[in-house]
Amino acid sequence: MLTVNLHAYGNGDTSYRAAGGEAGLRALVAEFYRRMGSDARFAEIHGMHPNADVSEERLWMFLSGWLGGPRIYQATHGSINIPAVHGHLPIGQSAHDQWLMCMSEAIDLQDFDPAFKDYLKRQLAVPAGVILARCTPG
Repeated sequence: MLTVNLHAYGNGDTSYRAAGGEAGLRALVAEFYRRMGSDARFAEIHGMHPNADVSEERLWMFLSGWLGGPRIYQATHGSINIPAVHGHLPIGQSAHDQWLMCMSEAIDLQDFDPAFKDYLKRQLAVPAGVILARCTPG
């Protein structure tokens, strides 16, 4: 199990290291997209990702920098405005909840310290909430 002092999460690259670096993030994101594509509970958000390979690649690159590791997304695609990237999608409460549930389940299956799992879930709820607030249809 990967362990890092709870108080260190969010400082420098501690969250990135707690996630297992590139390999750990790739495993997390692969599990997230595998679950999304194979579980009917996530059909709505799966339909929003017609090119899952591209979405998967971009999500791990984003998470790398967001968690304090290499800023691969920014180096490849420039800076990211999370709501703007999702602005073309009709993201309502159902899609928001599906995304968080799918990601939570994928996190639970990783070999992360339990405290980091909780931390990561709480942190991911923040951008998910921003996206919901800015992209809710109608």
